[in-house]
Amino acid sequence: MEPLLAEAVTVRVGIIGAGMIGTQHARRLVTQVAGCTVTAVADVVTPRAAALAAEVGAAVCWTWQDLVADPQVDAVLVASPGQAHVDQVLAAVAAGKPVFCEKPLAPAAADALRVVAAEAAAGRRIVTVGFMRRYDAGYRDLKAAIEGGEIGEPLLAHAIHRNASVPEGFVGEMSITDSLVHEFDAFRWLLQQEVVAATVVGVRRSPLAPAHLVDPRIVLLEFANGAVLDAESFVTSGYGYDVRCEVVGSRGTAALDHPRATVILSDGRRAEAVPADWSVRFGQAYRDELRGWVAALAGSGAGGSAVPVGAADAWDGYAAAAVAEAAVAAHRAGARTAVTLAAIPAMYR
Repeated sequence: MEPLLAEAVTVRVGIIGAGMIGTQHARRLVTQVAGCTVTAVADVVTPRAAALAAEVGAAVCWTWQDLVADPQVDAVLVASPGQAHVDQVLAAVAAGKPVFCEKPLAPAAADALRVVAAEAAAGRRIVTVGFMRRYDAGYRDLKAAIEGGEIGEPLLAHAIHRNASVPEGFVGEMSITDSLVHEFDAFRWLLQQEVVAATVVGVRRSPLAPAHLVDPRIVLLEFANGAVLDAESFVTSGYGYDVRCEVVGSRGTAALDHPRATVILSDGRRAEAVPADWSVRFGQAYRDELRGWVAALAGSGAGGSAVPVGAADAWDGYAAAAVAEAAVAAHRAGARTAVTLAAIPAMYR
């Protein structure tokens, strides 16, 4: 693959995980992001790592530990399965190497808090978490409307998160921990409030949902200032990838609908395409997210923050994991469950 950008390379990135998202990130870095190169790839499936490394002109590391220790790697991008994230991120922090970790930072809030503690002890923010909605133009417009006071005080919000389908490995509570976790972060960011409690509302189960999934479901979140979010997750909707939301304020509302799409009028019908999946809907956000990360690395200096302004950091990753954990507990108990957060270190305030 020939790079499209000819600017000088300044940041050497090693990628852990050569699955779908890791492969997409590698391709974006070498073709759409200036100021970096991919120098190493590691994956538990070595042939998969070798194929991606050959495509982007990188070396293959036999283990992720070798990649973190590699002197040809300046920064680490973690795109492995979620349960592996905490050890890999902690190793990068210990090595003093900035790390971009795909969500979740860790499936368990206690593990995510270990990352927060390690980074705080090091005294420098170098962990960025891949909540790409913060880079989506629609979400940024929504945030600007809220912060600009156009709708008055935000009182409540509605969110929809639907997938056409999910892979066989999508099981258990992943509609909360892997899908709605995006809403958990996005609305903490939009409202600038922490979540204090979660409730899961029972919904009639879709007859088309596989036996191992409870689908759809609704999660209610209560924020510290009294605002409330109802978030729908429907991961087997069948018709496409559909992410929308509305924030209701004291003087108006701000809504995020489908991104711009061609509308066809034919045979007495009006038709508009729905994105097939997340990679289509948020493709530009993923590009901008990685561009922001590389730019922050290039400008961070020896002791400065390596987290882009406005991006999700380790504390955000921990807070989202804590909300997801409370929502899972609320579903199992059938009762409202409080979200308990540790004291926030000063460097994250």
